[in-house]
Amino acid sequence: MLKKRIIPCLDIKDGRTVKGINFVDIQDAGDPIELAKTYVQQGADELVFLDITATIEKRATLLELVEKIAQEINIPFTVGGGINSLEDAARLIKAGADKVSVNSSAVKNPKLIKEIADKFGSQCVVVAIDTKLIEKDWMVFVHGGRTITPLKTLEWVKEVEGLGAGEILLTSMNNDGTKSGFALDITSKVSNSINIPVIASGGAGSKDHFVDLFKNTTISAGLAASIFHYSEIPIPELKEYLIAQNIPIRK
Repeated sequence: MLKKRIIPCLDIKDGRTVKGINFVDIQDAGDPIELAKTYVQQGADELVFLDITATIEKRATLLELVEKIAQEINIPFTVGGGINSLEDAARLIKAGADKVSVNSSAVKNPKLIKEIADKFGSQCVVVAIDTKLIEKDWMVFVHGGRTITPLKTLEWVKEVEGLGAGEILLTSMNNDGTKSGFALDITSKVSNSINIPVIASGGAGSKDHFVDLFKNTTISAGLAASIFHYSEIPIPELKEYLIAQNIPIRK
């Protein structure tokens, strides 16, 4: 069985790490470079960097900050936000990103997924999907969770897999920042409907939430932000707990 991954997420706004609840009420969470170094020391399996206002502000991702973080870490590094073209992706990979994450731009131009996959390989392409339960359907949102699309999440994940995505980063907007647990229902459905790895995001608040995630879904990784940023659950402590629960985890 493949070992599960623990992934901290750096949401970046104005060069600082931030965290919100349900995609709003944004609060400062620290210096991204120092946090990245800390997570490497603690044994994080990967790191995700999301420039959360790049798309809204219609600008490119913060390249200089990406370069600085890449120089300080030696674990896989995914960067997203403001990637609208193959050239944008190429610049980030040159700056040190191992993978690029596309979200709003993939919805607007699905061919971008295939273009990046053809150039750099599927393993470099993460499609981030922000999903929210609207009545009875989980719908895809874009523009940092501000805009609903006509896309149903389960249909969209299958489409992006077919276009060459190597991984899905699935964030439940209903659960984001609430610390009430991951959205196991949609997470399980997404993971079971495709053959590429899925990272679950949104709702982590305790060690048992990760146990529930890994025992009740076929998910590949659990991503969290505030519980790591504010040292509520140190990564080594979380990993020891998961190992004690017989969950295959990287030490």
